[in-house]
Amino acid sequence: NGTSVKEFILLGFPGTWQFRVSFAVVFALMYTLTVIGNASIIALVWRSSNLHTPMYFFLCNLSFLEIWYTTGVVPKAIGVMLGTSQTISFSVCIFQLFFLLSLGSTECFLLSVMAYDRYLAICCPLRYSSLMNSVLSVRLALSSWLGGFLAISLLAFLTSRLTFCGPDVINHFLCDIDSCLALSCSDTRPVELATFLVSVIVVVASCVVTLVSYMYIIFSILRIQSAHGRKKAFSTCSAHLSVVTIWYGSTMFLYVKPSAQNSLDLNKIVNTFNTVVTPLLNPFIYTLRNQEVKLAL
Repeated sequence: NGTSVKEFILLGFPGTWQFRVSFAVVFALMYTLTVIGNASIIALVWRSSNLHTPMYFFLCNLSFLEIWYTTGVVPKAIGVMLGTSQTISFSVCIFQLFFLLSLGSTECFLLSVMAYDRYLAICCPLRYSSLMNSVLSVRLALSSWLGGFLAISLLAFLTSRLTFCGPDVINHFLCDIDSCLALSCSDTRPVELATFLVSVIVVVASCVVTLVSYMYIIFSILRIQSAHGRKKAFSTCSAHLSVVTIWYGSTMFLYVKPSAQNSLDLNKIVNTFNTVVTPLLNPFIYTLRNQEVKLAL
């Protein structure tokens, strides 16, 4: 009895024109720094032969991912805040949702792979080179990318089958699963169930791998006799641990929950942190807390 919605209107952040322009400037500045920072890490690893190790190979993958992750959000968000590009077609909305969730899932897998790499380096130092060779590194990175995109394929397909018959206003600066479910006039329970199951498989499973790896790492560090040795061992994984804490904290709040339609305004704030702030922080965390990167710089 209703007309199918072909496009949505993104609200962005409410406020005066001056407030929205200020927000757009902040987003543009953070986006520029994110791209420069992550591209610099990739260039630095590529140019420095002493950084040609599995750890920095995975870091390059993470930096490459962060560039695309923030690129999928910020340019459109700036257009929304300035009022020049507030509409988004249904097909583009689904593509953005698929693209961002796939990259987010890939990041979860990459972070767990990096934790496993640190586990091998600290707990099995004499066998590390033979265990984590270049072939295994490439396979783990490729599996992370393929797994991230395959995990979201079914979820994106189910979301594309939802019916939208009005309203067509999304209280966000991007298309996310919560907003689509809130606007749909069809039964959303299959999509909510799929979202929860995918979140558990991707986020919780990768988080468990990371936690178990760090449990073994901590036990190994505590067995080191000298304080200098413990400090050196912890310094090799402190940057990664900081990134893991920030990423999983915000991701679990957004996706690991039985219902996906609660607290849309709060989700908007957390999404801003997840898609804009975190990709900016990562290169600085790895640069400031990693002695090898500082020496290469």
